[in-house]
Amino acid sequence: MSETTVAGLKAELAQLEDPRVRSVNEKHGDDHGVNLSRLRAIAKRLKTQQTLARELWATGDTAARLLGLLICRPKEFDREELDVMLRQSRAPKVQDWLVNYVVKRSPHAEELRVAWTADSDPVVAGAGWALTSERVAKNPEGLDLPGLLDTIEAQMKEAPDRLQWAMNTCLAQIGIHHAGYRARAIDIGERLEVLKDYPTPPNCTSPFAPVWINEIVRRQSAG
Repeated sequence: MSETTVAGLKAELAQLEDPRVRSVNEKHGDDHGVNLSRLRAIAKRLKTQQTLARELWATGDTAARLLGLLICRPKEFDREELDVMLRQSRAPKVQDWLVNYVVKRSPHAEELRVAWTADSDPVVAGAGWALTSERVAKNPEGLDLPGLLDTIEAQMKEAPDRLQWAMNTCLAQIGIHHAGYRARAIDIGERLEVLKDYPTPPNCTSPFAPVWINEIVRRQSAG
């Protein structure tokens, strides 16, 4: 067991570095080689420690930041702090965990969703769309779903990769959770063909929106 200091934890993470894991992660833009199950085991041992989480984030090290996100208290970050953290994030996995594990549990989530979606930085905008997908699925009241479909139809085809992925996810969530817009969502997906040829492992659902929508709706009907 490592000493519970930033230096001790960084040393422990360094010992877990696996060149094979790093090679796979680097293909996705993530500059670390730590098995995430082992990272989660460290977080489970540490439990919640907000001060330590902030110190780990401040190192700028991807594995340390991921660990920090697992042991933080999401509601203790203010709006500006979360905005800065997203803009500081370089690795996609850090961005994803920040949005999914921290921002979604923050009282500032809706305010950030609106601001980020309109941001000129495609990575920041992608985070806004990820938060929008969450609302589409769980709390759609007040959302302009036809307006979201209009934007997706006009912009998704040419959007940078991470923003495109987030918009495509939102398209699929609209189709899955809102039967009245399902036909239009599928039609948009079929015409734009975004991620149509994305390599999908066996037993996994394709991210191509028409296939994704139909498969999840089929499962829900069967259940």
